Amino acid sequence: MGFSISVDYTKKMSVKITSIATQLPPYTRSTEEILPYLKVWMTGQEERFQRKVIKLFENAAVDRRYSIMDADEVFNNTSFEQKNAVYKRETIKLAEGALQKALDKAGLTGKDIDYIITVSCTGIMIPSVDAYLINSMKMKQDIVRLPITEMGCVAGVSGMIYANNFLKANPNKRAAVIAVESPTSTFQLNDFSMTNIVSAAIFGDGCAATILSSYEEEKGPEIIGEAMYHFYDAIHMMGFELKNSGLQMVLDKEVPQKISDHFPAIVHPFLEQHGLTIDQVDHLIFHPGGKKIVQTVEALFGSLGKNIDNTKAVLKEFGNMSSATVLYVFEKFMQQKPAKDDIGLMLSFGPGFTAQRLLIKW
Repeated sequence: MGFSISVDYTKKMSVKITSIATQLPPYTRSTEEILPYLKVWMTGQEERFQRKVIKLFENAAVDRRYSIMDADEVFNNTSFEQKNAVYKRETIKLAEGALQKALDKAGLTGKDIDYIITVSCTGIMIPSVDAYLINSMKMKQDIVRLPITEMGCVAGVSGMIYANNFLKANPNKRAAVIAVESPTSTFQLNDFSMTNIVSAAIFGDGCAATILSSYEEEKGPEIIGEAMYHFYDAIHMMGFELKNSGLQMVLDKEVPQKISDHFPAIVHPFLEQHGLTIDQVDHLIFHPGGKKIVQTVEALFGSLGKNIDNTKAVLKEFGNMSSATVLYVFEKFMQQKPAKDDIGLMLSFGPGFTAQRLLIKW
């Protein structure tokens, strides 16, 4: 006498995003409040240069930034070692706060997570932040860890792509993706290059966490597609150089044009693979790299009668928080409760040079 179990392998595994939460660091200043610090920092520099820098900050489309350090500390001659110690201490706190909020929203505890992905590129920490979360939140001892370090701004989407692949292969599992960044920790006190200044003008610190699930009964927008797109011969365009003074930003002024040139190839074939056109995308959940990149994408997307208001709002309210930023944009959409069957395209760009995409259906 025997029995058999029938498994339907043709049924597609559904992965849903069940919650999203953000956590801001304790210090914040408006752009107006930062200008006096800038003026002191630029003492001895040419008048024309000083005026240019002030104008750049005023026109960066960022009204406020948050930081793990107060402005006095940011503009102090602290060593890489000192800055990184603050980064380590404060990012652990931010990650715990964001993850706990995301768990609470989903009605879960740390023990309900099977896969933890932590994302950060603005400091160095071994063991990575996920190890601290496993201890402090008493998560499963057999939880699968994946820390992501070197993918920069794009890594919030990358983390969700990796979580999606894990969950598609494993029914009744949950993944947490936590993106925590402190670009202010990378400010170079003795570097008066435009790259360092533009970076300071557009970036801020922040953290976000999201929970994804392959439990059939759990609710949330479903991931229906994902893909990466890698540019050739563009490695020089974005990233960090490791200096004795810390992580020095690399940011090529040609980035907006590069995005514009490749935008059709990044978007249209990806949508076609899923039987969609850009007209059928209701929401562009776009990472706001900076004012020029936002203007570039707004021109491309706006010509189709669509807006990226949430992207612009996040840049204005918080600045570019590297990998965490796109999750802040996504949180705004979640709060607005899109209609059933609405389609969202999540899009980020980062070092490599790379573009990464998620297709979401509410």
